Amino acid sequence: MKLFLLLIINSFALFSGELLAHEFRPGHLQLIEVDEQDSRFQIIWKKPILVNTSAELTPIFPADCQVTDVVPPKVGNVAIIYHWRANCDLGSSTIQVAGLKYSHTDVLISVAKLTGDKTRYVLRPDSPALDLREDGAPAMSYFTIGIEHLVFGIDHVLFVIGLFLFIREPIALIKTITAFTISHSITLALSVLELVKLDQGPTEAVIALSIFFLARELVQEESQRSRLTRGRPWVMAFVFGLLHGLGFAGALADIGLPKDDLWLSLLLFNIGIEVGQVAVIIVLAGMAWILTKIGWRKRFYASAAWSMGCLATFWTLDRTALLVGL
Repeated sequence: MKLFLLLIINSFALFSGELLAHEFRPGHLQLIEVDEQDSRFQIIWKKPILVNTSAELTPIFPADCQVTDVVPPKVGNVAIIYHWRANCDLGSSTIQVAGLKYSHTDVLISVAKLTGDKTRYVLRPDSPALDLREDGAPAMSYFTIGIEHLVFGIDHVLFVIGLFLFIREPIALIKTITAFTISHSITLALSVLELVKLDQGPTEAVIALSIFFLARELVQEESQRSRLTRGRPWVMAFVFGLLHGLGFAGALADIGLPKDDLWLSLLLFNIGIEVGQVAVIIVLAGMAWILTKIGWRKRFYASAAWSMGCLATFWTLDRTALLVGL
């Protein structure tokens, strides 16, 4: 049993490390047409900070287009922000993003013309080049981005897995997941609307701590668990959901949502997160049914809880060390 548990922990840690390396953080390239003699387009490139990957995302403009810096780059929570200007007509050119096909993220492109026309596009790893004369992508693109962010945001997935493992009764699970959904939707909206703003570093550290807390509760005998998790697990899920909502918002804070379709984009992004969350629960339910049939459910649940705890401990220490500059 000890050998089995050790194998589970190591395999889970390695698998989670791969997912962490591919955490979904989209880039955003804004092209704004201006009426200036020596500058036809202002460019804002929000390059995502991708953890544990060598992929460098770099926009490539037409060869005859001169691009110059306006101000020095600014380092944000999840992106490095560049301000450039170009002396060519980018609105009718072809643009590609070098390194995109080697990454696990997308790049949003928005074009604003002097006429007032605004067009949005999405570049994906399998299609890193774009002719800006083509029709733009619909706002539904943010729905897909929401799903990708949930699926590739392994810390958020782990918390959902922990809730599933913790609560055995379907009605109680539905109430708890609903509370988690409502709470992170609230803070996601407040953060994107800039009504609430917290530094991403401490938020991510506390999110890791929330997973550690849930894992600790899972490995305890029911009589030794805290009153909060025994009596009202939905309250615990609601409180931690507020933090996870701020974590979701961190992916959009530096990248940005289109101001003209803010509410629609926010709604679609959030619905995408919920669809991804439901998909995770459906997969877990299928796995639980199979494990019950072969008699491995209890053993697997214990192994999963210890694995979550080990990984959450590492994340908490690692993210805290980054905060204090170690």
